[in-house]
Amino acid sequence: MAKCNKKVGIIGNYGACSGTSLRKMVKKIDISQYAKYTCSFCGKTKMKRQAVGIWHRGSGMKMVACCAWTYNSNSAITVKSAIRRLKGLKDQ
Repeated sequence: MAKCNKKVGIIGNYGACSGTSLRKMVKKIDISQYAKYTCSFCGKTKMKRQAVGIWHRGSGMKMVACCAWTYNSNSAITVKSAIRRLKGLKDQ
């Protein structure tokens, strides 16, 4: 009887020599990298990573230069909210 293979998921490329903590870090990055994100133009879940820092929506031909592994980083969200707040203060 053959032994069945263990299902390891997205980090199956990395063997035991990589170490558990490194594989967990890579798993988190890989999952966020290959996920689809909400488009800021239309609101649909269509944004995919095309290359490092380039995010592409296939149907509408929209491209955005942003973070390397995620569509929005925490610092980018903070800066955008600060700019929106300052524009609101300027208009008043």
